[in-house]
Amino acid sequence: MTAETITYAEFERVDIRVGTIIAAEPFPEARKPAFRLQIDFGPEIGVKKSSAQITVRHGLDELVGRQVMAVVNFPPRQIGPMRSEVLTLGFPDAEGNVVLAAISHPVPNGGRLF
Repeated sequence: MTAETITYAEFERVDIRVGTIIAAEPFPEARKPAFRLQIDFGPEIGVKKSSAQITVRHGLDELVGRQVMAVVNFPPRQIGPMRSEVLTLGFPDAEGNVVLAAISHPVPNGGRLF
């Protein structure tokens, strides 16, 4: 089932940007298995923190240097001792585990999805 129909103007309010993961570490304090990420969104937005439940399909060793997409205009959310500043985007696989949304070619950090 799809979500209710929205207008293009409503879609434009969601600010989805590309950034490069510059640090990734375990986040044992999270209720569900997660990694703590630092993502560089370029000079306009800067480096932001995110908690990402991607531990099943992604290893820490593959994350640094990877470009990801994230919603950067949600309010920060307290997750355990961490303040998550952006929502890193992914899709569930057949078992419901999160797979990061992929970018097919490198693009400048901070670029906006349209």
